[in-house]
Amino acid sequence: MIAPTFSQQKILESALLQAETNGFSGVILAAKDGKILMEKAIGKRSFEENVSLTTGDIFELASLSKEFTAMVIMICKEKKLLDIDDPVEKYLDVPYKGITIRHLLTHTSGLPDYQAVMDVHWDKSKVAGNPEILEYLRKYATPKLFEPGEEYRYSNTGYVLLGSIAEKATGKDFVVLSREWIFKPLKMTSTDIRSLEEKAVVNNFAVGHLKDSLGNYVNANKFHESDYTVWLGNRKGPGRVSSNVGDLLKWDQALYSEKLVSKETLEEAFSPYRLNDGTRSYYGFGWEVDPKSPFGKMVMHTGDNPGYKTIIVRFIEENKTIIVLNNNYHPDQIKLVEAATLSLRKW
Repeated sequence: MIAPTFSQQKILESALLQAETNGFSGVILAAKDGKILMEKAIGKRSFEENVSLTTGDIFELASLSKEFTAMVIMICKEKKLLDIDDPVEKYLDVPYKGITIRHLLTHTSGLPDYQAVMDVHWDKSKVAGNPEILEYLRKYATPKLFEPGEEYRYSNTGYVLLGSIAEKATGKDFVVLSREWIFKPLKMTSTDIRSLEEKAVVNNFAVGHLKDSLGNYVNANKFHESDYTVWLGNRKGPGRVSSNVGDLLKWDQALYSEKLVSKETLEEAFSPYRLNDGTRSYYGFGWEVDPKSPFGKMVMHTGDNPGYKTIIVRFIEENKTIIVLNNNYHPDQIKLVEAATLSLRKW
């Protein structure tokens, strides 16, 4: 770990102290060139059992998972198992035509929200996965929101379809692909796509918390009707990867190399999609893209599940990284990111 200067340390310590005072629970990591500048855990792994967090604890990543889904698709492309501009109907039976894999990757497909469909029609005493989601999309055939490529609108549905396309193109389960193609090669030993039962036996899994009617933090899974991670617990593609900050730093650093895919493919992933009218969408393949950050080009993603807020920010021209994993859905997460960014300016 690189020792910070006094001014850097003061910025970080002040932000962390304020977050802790405000009840924030989570882990923050800041790094430059893959070397950890600061790594800190505050709060509780479990409020109900009064267990403190450690920096190695594992969190549900929520939509940060989309980075890995996009990578699986990119690896399929480099293995010539599919083309990014293939139509979705080449792989899946869906009632939506004219949509390509590229539209799914960049959230420009116009697909309706599958969670809204399932929330209304699905029996929440059962657990749904991709086959059930696809069945309900066909059954209820909610109209498209817009024609493909016309708009950018964030779509979890698109990433469900990407998970299923990867399975169709390879003949393998998406969880197996993620392990064999990403987690194992990068030695991400704390990272996996885990079922509810598998998460329950991981000793250092940070529980996601929400406040009950008395203002106490309790396990978010207790709010069953609103916790789609339970009744959509077998979905693959838009979420469900769980990891810790150390493994995410390995992932971050691998993206500066060609360990997984070529530099050309990575550059495409980190380039914003151009809409039909020529305007820029600020989203590539699994990454939000900002070409004008304080350190040049920035790619990032956030995640949001009941009880969890997650974020990874990568300043790729200077190899600076910020990761914050939060397990009590706390608004101070973004303040920590801002403080870490100010500190990185001085490194």
